[in-house]
Amino acid sequence: MTPLSQLPIDVVVMAAGKGTRMKSRLPKVLQRLAGVPLVQHVLNTAAQLNARSAVVITGHGADQVEPLLLAPGQAMAVQCVRQEPQLGTGHAVQQAVPALADDGVVVVLSGDVPLTQADTLQALIEQCGGKQLALLTIDFADPTGYGRIVREGTQVQAIVEHKDATEAQRQIQEVYSGIMAVPAHLLKGWLGRIDNQNAQGEYYLTDVVKLAVADGLPVVAHKIADPLQVAGINSPVQLAELERAHQLRQAQRLMEQGVRLKDPARFDLRGQLDCAQDVEIDVNCIFEGQVSLGEGVKIGANCVIANCTIEAGAVIHPFTHIDGEKLGVTVGEGALIGPFARLRPGAQLGAEVHIGNFVEVKNSTLAKGAKANHLAYLGDATVGERVNYGAGSITANYDGANKHRTVIEADVHIGSNCVLVAPVTIGAGGTVGGGSTITKSTEPGALSVARGKQVSIANWARPKKQPKA
Repeated sequence: MTPLSQLPIDVVVMAAGKGTRMKSRLPKVLQRLAGVPLVQHVLNTAAQLNARSAVVITGHGADQVEPLLLAPGQAMAVQCVRQEPQLGTGHAVQQAVPALADDGVVVVLSGDVPLTQADTLQALIEQCGGKQLALLTIDFADPTGYGRIVREGTQVQAIVEHKDATEAQRQIQEVYSGIMAVPAHLLKGWLGRIDNQNAQGEYYLTDVVKLAVADGLPVVAHKIADPLQVAGINSPVQLAELERAHQLRQAQRLMEQGVRLKDPARFDLRGQLDCAQDVEIDVNCIFEGQVSLGEGVKIGANCVIANCTIEAGAVIHPFTHIDGEKLGVTVGEGALIGPFARLRPGAQLGAEVHIGNFVEVKNSTLAKGAKANHLAYLGDATVGERVNYGAGSITANYDGANKHRTVIEADVHIGSNCVLVAPVTIGAGGTVGGGSTITKSTEPGALSVARGKQVSIANWARPKKQPKA
């Protein structure tokens, strides 16, 4: 017999439903939880099982769903099959049969149930053992709408859908989650025998239970107590409720690791957040993509931070927006950023850099101690140590066709309201007088002023409005 750890696992994801109650043109499985499409959550979990493949059953909105599933970057092989028309869950899985090998264990998941954990599924697979049908179940105080687990002793005898259940069966609180693990060769045989003789006139996947019992094969249940792992999404209300529950769980995990959150109910993580010791995060902050916070970092209220590394001791003041996208952003040790600052892709800030209110930095390197404290733009620039960059100054990096780089060497002082027209180099220790437009490189230590001569006209009278006729 093949050891359980070596049994191939193939995942089948049901994602063909219309999701009418979502009241959206976007298919239900593409609605986002924590910034990620529901079906992508499911595939990410499947990848943690080291599954051999995933077969996703699409239908409504397939032209929108399939490009996401088949895009490069998936952690596992994905194949899409269509269910048209939709004739029930059993009919859906029948469409996947040609894509399934006979030698594996099939794990059936739902594309609108995003928070099932990999260790739960691993336990379910172990219950299956490559030789029997295993169901994931849970007890609900109000099981209305769910298929009931009918047992004789410890063995499952049937799953009875709510509309087909008797009054006595409706009192059963143990319900089927929609998730099962089953040997592929057995599943294929049972799918060929199910019928639609029920209240809905549909082919129920749950009928494989009674077929297994009829064949004398055991049906076991792995019961869990965590409702979030089996929660499905059918409406915007349910999506919002699950979002908040998920975010609170993420917040609690971070606090258990030592992160100080001012209010865990006002925290959103839509990616991966790694925190060193003594990190503090104020309210209404959103973290996206890959974010790393060094020891003692402080994040002020109402910040949006994505795809960046913030090193030890840095302070991000309120209302700052950082998004590194593909290039990333680095904020050095002890840097002060914001409030109301914007760091764009390619911003690389050294230690003790100051970026103040309404300053934007894009694709620029600022060395240790450089400062741009007010109302400024640095794009495609290399800024040396201890540079002071004045309020209202910009690097004019775009000529209408190409981007050019500005180099500001160490200890330069740029006055207020200056325009540095790239490509240009401001020599070390130089000064640019306020209001200057610099189009040529300057020598080290030079004072450079490029502006019109001031003219004052004494006793000048302002124009007056002419009386209306």
